[in-house]
Amino acid sequence: MDISSFKYINSHFGNHQLAYCRTPASTVEANAPGLIFLPGFKSDLTGTKAQACADWAALQGLSCLRFDYFGHGQSSGDFREGTISGWREEVNTVLRQLTEGPQILIGSSFGGFLASLVALDQPDRVKGLILIAPAIDMTERLMLPEMSAQDRETLIEKGEIIRASEYDPEGYPITHRLIEDGRQHCLLTGPIELRLPIHILHGQCDDAVPWHLSLEFAEACASTDITMEFFKSGDHRLSEPHEIQALTGALERLVQKLRL
Repeated sequence: MDISSFKYINSHFGNHQLAYCRTPASTVEANAPGLIFLPGFKSDLTGTKAQACADWAALQGLSCLRFDYFGHGQSSGDFREGTISGWREEVNTVLRQLTEGPQILIGSSFGGFLASLVALDQPDRVKGLILIAPAIDMTERLMLPEMSAQDRETLIEKGEIIRASEYDPEGYPITHRLIEDGRQHCLLTGPIELRLPIHILHGQCDDAVPWHLSLEFAEACASTDITMEFFKSGDHRLSEPHEIQALTGALERLVQKLRL
């Protein structure tokens, strides 16, 4: 993707800028929702699923916005300084400043966690969620349980550890600040007051975000309109052609529901 097509707005994290790419709507329907794609942790707006959503939106005449969080992709900033609080506020800012009318948030992994948080923050604007292997309560439910006693000691003493990842050969830093801040944003501590249509896609061979976490999340949500789609041989990426087709199919059904 040609980075010259990116635009920038100010980040929540001080003097930094967020890179984004927006396809405008070509439909004149007053109630047609826009789409916002939220990528995963250490991922960016150029991924397969993000591009598939943008392509599908263009065919339907719908707007689609993709952006890179602070410290990710083409946005500026040191990834180590990122927090759930800051990234959550960035999504809220993007929603307020760069979109109009009802929106569907499409969140992949960490993006699914952020999408759920922002849907609680702005229920008047967020009218539907598509969650792909959502990493709900990521710091508390996924990162901390994987840490050894030595990791936890290092985290406190040095302020960070490097987490190995098959999706990033160099691994990536997990900071003590990130873990501590994440506790302020946990959803699975009680009922979740999400009352909008939700469609969840999750691979049952996902070794990054266990698929049963999606079941727990769905059970905690107040919404009675939740569709869950599992792929028995699907991994965390869910980027195979039939999985992308399932994603766009979910989008089509949700858009039609909101148009009624």
